[in-house]
Amino acid sequence: MVGDVKMKKVILIKYGELTTKRGNRNFFVKKLTENLQHKLKNYEVKIVQDISRMYIEFLEKDLEKIEEIVQNTFGIYKYHNAYMVNTNRETIENELLNIAYEKNFHTFKIEVKRSDKSFPMKSLEYARVLGSIILKNIKDIKVDVHNPDIVFTVEIKPYQSYIYTNSIKASGGYPVGTQAKGMLMLSGGIDSPVAGYLAMKRGIKVDAVYFEALPHTSIEARNKVIDLTKKLVNYTDCIHLHIVPFTQIQEEIYKNCNPDYCITIMRRMMYRIMTLLAEKNKALVIINGESIGQVASQTLVSMNVINSVTNMPVIRPVACLDKLEIMDIAKKIDTYDISILPYEDCCTVFVPKHPVIHPRMDTCLKTEEMISYDSLINKCLDETFTIKITDNEEEEFKNLL
Repeated sequence: MVGDVKMKKVILIKYGELTTKRGNRNFFVKKLTENLQHKLKNYEVKIVQDISRMYIEFLEKDLEKIEEIVQNTFGIYKYHNAYMVNTNRETIENELLNIAYEKNFHTFKIEVKRSDKSFPMKSLEYARVLGSIILKNIKDIKVDVHNPDIVFTVEIKPYQSYIYTNSIKASGGYPVGTQAKGMLMLSGGIDSPVAGYLAMKRGIKVDAVYFEALPHTSIEARNKVIDLTKKLVNYTDCIHLHIVPFTQIQEEIYKNCNPDYCITIMRRMMYRIMTLLAEKNKALVIINGESIGQVASQTLVSMNVINSVTNMPVIRPVACLDKLEIMDIAKKIDTYDISILPYEDCCTVFVPKHPVIHPRMDTCLKTEEMISYDSLINKCLDETFTIKITDNEEEEFKNLL
């Protein structure tokens, strides 16, 4: 990388929520640094971090791609395209003026943040000095502290200071991997990818599980889920996608059950399988895209009856969002257009005309006595296969575990 110079461009990262962690802050910052190092491994960068912020040195040709990675990395509240300069008055003033010459503005404001208390001027005093330098050297501009066209911010630190004009909001949340693993029920619809995204935003490392019912569902439906997983992997390093062959269980359910109860019994079977997969893969929670009241299996009564088959905690990140809110997030993370492709999954292909919305526990238990589901579940688990989907396109599908 470039050595010590008067000014260099950097991406200045601010942690936001991580700064509330106090005694545990080092753990969160270390994980964020590791995640960024992995994501940026193919670029010539230098990442320097301290307790309150970090910066990335980069090659100019890579800026756009690096910014996209920074934007999609959880744990970053906002970032700036900044200039790093040596901390002395002459350098700061000259470089600030050079930056101002490149901008198009009529009104401006100067903000100075001085954490280096050995610097000879206080923040407000130095802001006035810097403002007067810009006014003296650039014509037809004026100061506006309330609604300026541009704000020049100068952060004064020991040895190196930062000058920037922009603030770009990033993804926020906690770095992926600061929490344990969760198993995401990824159906191919709109809601479950959003649930996975929101779970990762809270630091959860995610594995995905897709229940497949060939030939009732199609290979296109599986590929749709793979494509959704590839979108979600933009926010982490890799996702293991477990494909569960669910056909035989589903056929047994529809052969033996009252049609109105088929969805409820099917979901109970899925939760049993999810629990066993979570234990096998050392995950601590099940994650799904259930939204209260959206469909018959997502009423509170249904959730209670379905949930009763597992002691594993179940996280429902979109439970209290309405459909339009979920769709907005899906569009933001670029999963919406994939989710609406017309390939049915096993939850929609056999939907009865009148699914029960207030199922009875005793009816479910009696119905399940007619199905030898323990052996069928074990068979499902034996035949489950896993695709490792990474953020490296060259390794895509190389690992069929």
